[in-house]
Amino acid sequence: MTENVLARTDRGVVRGTGTDGLAIFRGVPYAAAPDGARRFRPPVPAEPWDGVRDATRFGTPPPQLAAAPSAPPIWRPGDGLDCLNVNVWTPDAGGSGLPVMVWFYGGAWRIGASPMPHYDASRIARAGVVVVTFDYRTGFEGFGHLPGVPDNRGLRDQIAALEWVRGDIAAFGGDPDRVTVFGQSAGAASIVLLSGAPAARGLFRRAIAHSVPDGYLSPGEASGITRTIADAAGVEPTWDGFATLPPEAVLAVQDAPVDPVTRPVTAFAPVIDGDLVTGPPWSRIADAADVDLVCGFVHEEARAFLSSPVPPELTPETVSGAVKVGAAGARRYREAYPRLGDVDLTVELLSDAMFRMPTTLVAEAHAAAGGRTWLFDFAWRSPAGLNRHSIDVPFVFGLPDSRFAARHLGTPVPDGFDALSDAVRKAWTSFAASGDPGWARYEPSTRIARVWDDEITDGPAPVAPSLPIWMDALGLG
Repeated sequence: MTENVLARTDRGVVRGTGTDGLAIFRGVPYAAAPDGARRFRPPVPAEPWDGVRDATRFGTPPPQLAAAPSAPPIWRPGDGLDCLNVNVWTPDAGGSGLPVMVWFYGGAWRIGASPMPHYDASRIARAGVVVVTFDYRTGFEGFGHLPGVPDNRGLRDQIAALEWVRGDIAAFGGDPDRVTVFGQSAGAASIVLLSGAPAARGLFRRAIAHSVPDGYLSPGEASGITRTIADAAGVEPTWDGFATLPPEAVLAVQDAPVDPVTRPVTAFAPVIDGDLVTGPPWSRIADAADVDLVCGFVHEEARAFLSSPVPPELTPETVSGAVKVGAAGARRYREAYPRLGDVDLTVELLSDAMFRMPTTLVAEAHAAAGGRTWLFDFAWRSPAGLNRHSIDVPFVFGLPDSRFAARHLGTPVPDGFDALSDAVRKAWTSFAASGDPGWARYEPSTRIARVWDDEITDGPAPVAPSLPIWMDALGLG
């Protein structure tokens, strides 16, 4: 049976729905619509409202193209820009003191939206936590560089959402002093960057980061990307030039800088602004030793970005220059993993370059600074033998039946999904509640990791042989 549920926020009363022991509120604004004079600028507070605001439907997603050629678009021309909203799942809207978990979606900084069905947080909330999902601007709207305008609007949206949580989550039964942020890919990098950023200090106590990428742009690189997009759109590379374009016109050209070699996935990433972003995610994580951190990766992340079968011309030697380890690094990979053939060794190297080493370097730096740190490796394979970037997300939300999940897990739902999903979710919600996910902490001297698979094990991190190669290549040794 569904019933109406009310909650009083600082800006006004919202009406959600209560069903099966959960109260759910959708589309609650945490900032004003970034349109008109506010477009391409940092978020500003939403205006208060009189009466009761309906919060039974998701708000507008951020402007973006469809996630895949066969996927339906989640944003369409005419939907507008009123996209800065939060959604709340709570098992006790009238209670108090519940731990809070705030989800940061991924999507290569160019796609992602909280209404995507694979982010329904009902199963997580039923474990006794308040869950918040929210939208932040992606693509050029959120991460395009414009002269005279603060960079990293998407990150600034995230801070504004966390400030909303700080001020309003008690109205939904949550404890603002027990906030855990969790996210994947671009969302995970956002979390790590904000962990060390003074502007986000005190907004969360714990963090869970799945598959941290190292992507970031210098101001010069970001300016070049803006010029390429502006040329494709026929406008000046300025705020005035881009403000004349409707969102769909920006989307039509924002991938113009994508290149199969230099920028194969996305043209966007956080820009080094000396404020929120000072370098790669691990560069300032030592400043967040007071934030408890769980981080990890999928074991063969890179397979999501490679054709199947992997082209035979891809070898450690042919890709080593593009991923910063060089010919000497390729030789060291062959020595470190002598049992792997060219294809598997190339997947190993590319997975390290894209996600595994950035994540592990975050763990190293956080633990070395005295932080409470845990590392995991998600090694589960689908019945088709698939293990790749994003395959862990359905396990976190306990949702194996979405289009997104079917692409990674296959159909029907694999045997063992429920057991492993329950174990991951129990670890995450236990961490949010108590600060302990249930396995030994990561230390540079021992490098213990949890391996998530049908058989869950703890032991030396499986990617430890790669770490010295990357530390030397990056000058961190």
